[in-house]
Amino acid sequence: MNWHPINSLDQLEQIKGASFITPQVIFKHSTTCSISRMAFDRFERAETPEKVDFHYLDLLNFRAISNEIATFFQVHHESPQVILIKNGECIYDESHYGIMMDELISFL
Repeated sequence: MNWHPINSLDQLEQIKGASFITPQVIFKHSTTCSISRMAFDRFERAETPEKVDFHYLDLLNFRAISNEIATFFQVHHESPQVILIKNGECIYDESHYGIMMDELISFL
């Protein structure tokens, strides 16, 4: 998995713009949460779909960005959470035990 770390608010506009060409996935990860670690590890072990960009947000270090993601893409904040952006909009989000690569792929 080739993760692109999110560490500035400016990246949200870039992710939105890129989503018109390539689907964008944001994984919001709490590094101290065992459920988040399990979901992250599942993604790491799964076969990565082609032509999708994966972004990683360390929720504990970038809480303000996490809050802005919820507002910017109009999704309820969860942790852990996976968000799929296509054509500038969130078309899928899931959290906790519901985070599965197979289900995400079905929305691509």
